[in-house]
Amino acid sequence: MHGPTVTLDRGSPVPLYFQVAQQLEAAIRSGELPPGARLDNELDLAARYRLSRPTVRQAIQHLVDKGLLVRKRGVGTQVVQAQVRRPIELTSLHDDLAAAGAEPRTRVLEFGPAPAGDEAAERLGVPPGTEVLRLRRLRLTGGEPLALLTNVLPAGLIDVTAEHLAEHGLYETLRAAGVNLRIAHQTIGARAATAAEARLLDERSGTPLLTMTRTAFDDNGTAVEYGDHVYRADRYSFSHTLVGR
Repeated sequence: MHGPTVTLDRGSPVPLYFQVAQQLEAAIRSGELPPGARLDNELDLAARYRLSRPTVRQAIQHLVDKGLLVRKRGVGTQVVQAQVRRPIELTSLHDDLAAAGAEPRTRVLEFGPAPAGDEAAERLGVPPGTEVLRLRRLRLTGGEPLALLTNVLPAGLIDVTAEHLAEHGLYETLRAAGVNLRIAHQTIGARAATAAEARLLDERSGTPLLTMTRTAFDDNGTAVEYGDHVYRADRYSFSHTLVGR
C-alpha cells in the first residue's frame, strides 16, 4: 500500500483536497506511484494527512475522474496503467506497442479455419461460408488487458501457428511472408462491452469500449486481412494530425 508524503498549506486559498490531488498526481506522473500501485484506504490517508475523510475522498475522486486512479472492489484504489496513444497508420498494435517499449504480451484465444461470416466475406471479397483463417487474441501490456483482436485472413495466405502469433505481431508475420500491405480502410467507433468482452478485458459489462474495423489490401488491391477489434477506453486512444486544404 502506498501514500506519498503530502505537504499542505492550510493558509492557502487553494482547497485542501486539490492540494492533495495535485501532489498525488505529481507522484503518479513522476513514477513514485507506478502503474498498479495501491493507495492506502481513505481512513489511513486522512489520518496521515490530518484531514477529514470527505476531503481525502474528494481528492481521490478528482484523480479517478482524470483517469489516473481506479477504484476496484476487493482491491482498493490503484494507479492505472498509462494510456496507449496510437497513431493512425498502417501498422499493427503489436508493432506500435513494441516500438513504444510497452512490452506487449498476447494470449491466442482462437486460431484455425472457419467459414467466413457475411461481414468478413464482404470485406475480403469472397462468398459467405468460404473457408478463412480466423484469429482471436487478447493483447496485454503491463500485465493488464488492453485489446481484444479478431482477424480474418484468406485461407492459405500465410503458413503460421498459434505459438508464433503469441510472440509476434500479425502485420510483422504478413510482411515476413512477402505480403506487402499497401492501403487499408478503417472505421473507429465506440460501443458497450458485452459480458464476454468485459470478462476478458477486466471491465464491467456495459463499460464503453473503443472499436476499430480495418480491411487491409496488398499491392494488387487484394484484401488480405479484415480486423474487428475492441479496446479499453481508459487505456487506449487513437491520434492523428489534420491538415487544412
